[in-house]
Amino acid sequence: MTQTKQVIGRFAPSPSGPLHFGSLVAAVGSYLIAKSTGGKWLVRIEDIDPPREVAGAADVILRQLEAFGFEWDGEVLYQSTRLERYEEVLNDLKQQDLVYACDCTRKQIFAQREDRVYTNVCADKNLTDTKDVAWRMRHGTAPQDKGNYSFNDHIQGHCQFDQSIYDEDFIIKRKDGLIAYQLAVVVDDIDQGVNQVVRGLDILDSTPRQLRLYEALAATPPEYYHLPLALDKNGDKLCKQHGAKAIEPENASALLVKALEFLKLKKENVSSSMSPHEILIKSI
Repeated sequence: MTQTKQVIGRFAPSPSGPLHFGSLVAAVGSYLIAKSTGGKWLVRIEDIDPPREVAGAADVILRQLEAFGFEWDGEVLYQSTRLERYEEVLNDLKQQDLVYACDCTRKQIFAQREDRVYTNVCADKNLTDTKDVAWRMRHGTAPQDKGNYSFNDHIQGHCQFDQSIYDEDFIIKRKDGLIAYQLAVVVDDIDQGVNQVVRGLDILDSTPRQLRLYEALAATPPEYYHLPLALDKNGDKLCKQHGAKAIEPENASALLVKALEFLKLKKENVSSSMSPHEILIKSI
């Protein structure tokens, strides 16, 4: 008899400000999709980009999740505690010649092509000076038997991207010494056993790069669900950088119902007169 592996999903906000309605949609979607199969739901704080972080935002985010009735499994993981692990993986990739140092500036990259896609000019330079360089993952310059990294998304269907995304060697450690999102998120998901990733549609085109990392690290990628984006009155994505309003605990039940309606997941027996936790439980 075949045993189905338990689903492990996650919600991984960055502490660049409090959660807003768009963040709530992602949290609700990831929580319900994981819990609907009896899976686990983890919370991870992606705090490896200090210039973008707001002091105290991580704590605010956790209090918001609690006020909105979310209960996560296990301890909250902070990426800032994992820097040695990322460096370990980076060094392994260096040993396999799967990454290389790049000293190109943004100005140089933008001058290479109108679409600003990096043309892998440092791939064969064998730069040894690690000061003021970024580290790039071989993607377009990977072995010829590499995959094309298209995939089937459980919401968006079959996802195939412009060839430029497959051709570009992408950054996994920045010039300023900070680990890039692509590497950190894949290493964390592998180490935490995450096999279901539910997130916003704005990150869809990061997936091919992450699939390349899964391939290089000989790990099985998760199942992907990319949710529709909540937009502002101008048709732009709700985000902290554009001043999206923080979700308010006193309006938690009404906002949860609104998020469920947005995702077309609201059940008839759910109403804003219920407590936030009851709304989530009845929505599973």
